[in-house]
Parts: sequence; C-alpha cells; structure tokens
Amino acid sequence: MGVVEVIFVYSLFFSILKISSALDAMNTTQSLRDGETLVSTGGSFELGFFTPAGSTSRYLGLWYKKSPQTVVWVANRGIPISNKFGTLNVTSQGILVLLNGTNNIVWSSNTSTTAQNPVAQLLDSGNLVVRDGNDNKADNFLWQSFDYPCDTLLPGMKLGSNLVTGLNRFLSSWKGKENPAPGQFTLGIDVQGYPQLILRKETRIMYRVGSWNGQYFTGFPELKPDPIYTFEFVFNRNEVYFKFELQNSSVFSRLTVNPSGLVQLFTWSPQTNDWYVFARAVVDRCENYALCGANARCDSNSSPVCDCLDGFIPKSPSEWNSQNWTGGCIRRTPLDCTDKDGFQSYTGVKLPDTSSSWYDDSFSLVECEGLCIQNCSCFAYANLDFRGRGSGCLRWFGDLIDTRRLAEGGQDIYIRLAASQSGMASVGN
Repeated sequence: MGVVEVIFVYSLFFSILKISSALDAMNTTQSLRDGETLVSTGGSFELGFFTPAGSTSRYLGLWYKKSPQTVVWVANRGIPISNKFGTLNVTSQGILVLLNGTNNIVWSSNTSTTAQNPVAQLLDSGNLVVRDGNDNKADNFLWQSFDYPCDTLLPGMKLGSNLVTGLNRFLSSWKGKENPAPGQFTLGIDVQGYPQLILRKETRIMYRVGSWNGQYFTGFPELKPDPIYTFEFVFNRNEVYFKFELQNSSVFSRLTVNPSGLVQLFTWSPQTNDWYVFARAVVDRCENYALCGANARCDSNSSPVCDCLDGFIPKSPSEWNSQNWTGGCIRRTPLDCTDKDGFQSYTGVKLPDTSSSWYDDSFSLVECEGLCIQNCSCFAYANLDFRGRGSGCLRWFGDLIDTRRLAEGGQDIYIRLAASQSGMASVGN
C-alpha cells in the first residue's frame, strides 16, 4: 500500500469516527472529541463539551438541542478541562472515561457488570446510558446518568434512594452560573421517619417541601396532576423516590435547584422559544425551616407570622414578644395520658416535620386516633393519603416542628390536648 493510499485510509477512518459522533451512540472503537457531539435520536438532547458563560473551562455536559445554554447534566463538575483537547471514550469493560489533553482521567463512570459489546448512547429522555450493544432493556443498563443527577430533574428521573443498594439520587445546585461544581444547596428525599422532600444548605435544613399526601408534597401544592404533568411517589421496602412525567412527550420540562437554592419547575414555550416558570416552591418568610420553633404555626398572612398552637403557650414570653420565636411553645396544661385526652383539628396546613413520625398505610383515620390516644408520647395524627375519604395513619411523637398555614391545598391534622382543653372548635384557614 502506497503512502497516498495509507493517508486516504486514515482520513476515511477518522471521517467515519467524526460522522458517527454526530449520531446518538458510540462504541469502544470511537471517541467523542471536543467539538463533536452525540444527538439523541429524536433530536431533543445533545452531549458534548461546553464552556459556561463567564468561564474559560471546558466541561462534558448534556443540554437541550433547542436550548444549548440550558445544561441539564455535567460529568466533570468539579474537575474542569483547561483546553479543547478533552476526549470521551468507552472502555471494553463498559466504563465511560473522560481524558484531558495529557490523557489523564478527569472523570469516569462505574459499573458492577460487564458487557461483550459496550455502547454509550444518548436517549431522547436526556439519559446517557452505557449498555450492551444487543440489549436495550433499561433494567440491564451498565450505567446511566439518570442515577447521578446534577441540578436538574428531568421527566422520568427518580429523585430518591434505592434502599437495597444505597444509591441516593439528589439534586445539587451549581456553585455559580459560571461554575457547575456542586454548590451549597441540595434537594433530596430524607428517609428518617416518614420520607419527606428537603432542601438543605450544606447540612442545614432550609426548606421542607414536606411529605407526600397522595397527590403532592404537602408544602408544594403546585406540584399536582394537570393536563401537562403527572407526579408519582413510590415508597416500598426496596426504594423510595419521586418522579414526574409529561402527558405530551413533545413538551420540554425540568425541575431545578439554582445556585441561590430556589426550586423551580420550568416548561418550554415553542411560541417564545424560551423557558417559563410553571411552578416554584413557596417563597415567603414561612418557608424558613422551624422559623416559629416547636408547637407553633406559621402564617405569612398574619402579623406576627408565628402563633402557638391552641393549648400551647410561648416557652419564653419575653423572647416571643420580641419576635424571637426559635424557643417555640410548650403545653399550657400537661396531658392526662388517658383516653380523656382530646384532639384539636387544624385544616389546610403543611404537615409538621415527619422525621420523628410513625406511619402505616393499613389503618383508617379512626383507628389512627385510637392508636395515638393509647400512647402518651403521641402528639398528633393525620391521614397518610388525603385522597377521597383519606387513608393510612401518620403519627407524630414529640414536638411538632415546621407547621404552617397554606393559602391553597394543605391537609388536616389532629393535635392532642389535655382533657380540660379538648373540645375547642376546629381551626380552619
């Protein structure tokens, strides 16, 4: 073979690699170089290298084809590449490997199984997967980006934990608009007590989206089924997770946590070619976790916003009157711890922190009251699922933390009082 023929063969080989990189998949003989992309079959998502606005660093990421500035996933979040010589490969073991210009590994995926013919493929859901070339079953994926979210939850992604393997999927904000490294805020399912969705700033709880009531999280009633969205919460012995789906697959939507900790649900508008906020977590003073302390209720439409629950008084009246509510409230009259104790009902509330709760979906509300009255440590009870006539039993043991009045939605809760104080009128909105 002559020199000209050799040059032609090599040119053809690299041309094939470049053409293939514009498709939705790559195998172990191919590489994705900076400047090349994978595009999902339906043209919804694109995988490649990008530089955030205001930065000079390069990252491997996923974005919407129609909105390239909207990055939904980043591989090397905390380890940027300083030039345009990054390369993504698939090893024969089925591991994605991201190399910099000096062939040092800056990021890699993992797998506990192997495949004879590993292929990396970008699905039209926005999920980057590694699979056997002859096996399209989702349960058999060697690895998938959906298991390692960044700041964005896409339709079909699970937010929550696999209770068998310990895999925990949670959102973490970018450090800044120009820096995709993990920031201060995380949004995830806390499985202590009855699971609830919680926004944290580092280790501190900032906002409790709440527990699932059958339709939505009690502190985020905007997330309820409608003609565009369906929402699902699954909790069994194997896993606990939340996810949402779209009724119309042609609609684009994403739930994000921004660098300031704001949780928002966006929908794409074809008319304006831009995103609009479909829903956001409540943004008011009462969203601050435990603002009013124990055994109090926060109401953003009242002044002051904090008030002790009926049957309770400020633990420190002087601090309370100076609007320092962190000490919370204590019982005015100790419980009798007999079946003479009664319950005060509140309607339209975001249920208290469920980290010290007990739950069972097999009991009715009447049975739940009976269980609560038999245990002196039981402070309150409510339905686990409020749909229809309600079902399931949720009980609180100890102080009630982070209860708030909601302008829309909310649930009923029954709070235990001493016999001498029971029989008060129900407290509504």
